[in-house]
Amino acid sequence: MQKRASFAAETYWGRPVSGMGPGDARVAIVGLAPAAHGGNRTGRIFTGDRSGDWLFAALYRAGFASQPTSVSADDGQRLIDVRMLAAVRCAPPDNKPTPAERDRCRPWLEQELRLLRPTLRVVVVLGGFAWAALWPSLTAAGYAVPGRRPAFGHLVEVEAPENLLLIGSYHPSQQNTFTKRLTEPMLDAVFTRARAQLTG
Repeated sequence: MQKRASFAAETYWGRPVSGMGPGDARVAIVGLAPAAHGGNRTGRIFTGDRSGDWLFAALYRAGFASQPTSVSADDGQRLIDVRMLAAVRCAPPDNKPTPAERDRCRPWLEQELRLLRPTLRVVVVLGGFAWAALWPSLTAAGYAVPGRRPAFGHLVEVEAPENLLLIGSYHPSQQNTFTKRLTEPMLDAVFTRARAQLTG
């Protein structure tokens, strides 16, 4: 992988990136894959890239993160009642994960969902790719989910058995945020809804 000039002096993690957050979280966030110069560089999911800047800021505003930024694995960031997961564990070529990569990584997503099962109440799904990856993973992890997968959309909600709520959200990618397809208020609405589900 070609390093960016601004990170030339850094040693890239360059290995699969695991989930982040407490193992008894009530909220899971499922994303796509580590960014080439974000999680692939820092070794921590959504850390050190612009998507992460948006996501951590929104989590902080909603009370799910201890600070509004995450720039490195040792920056003191701590997730509160939230665990971040990814459909694909390694940075894909051109930052575009393929269905084949998703399927190879599925056992890890399944296992993390299985471990969260005693406490999990909300799953926030970032983007259509992660939405497609989630359904078979939930089934394999033992969750009873609707047989027909609802179409992905921003703030689409699906209530599943075991008091589990699935919430779709546009991914905080540069393409979505620069074009205003996703705005800060839109992302805040997702985590406000997640918080309401926990307290309702």
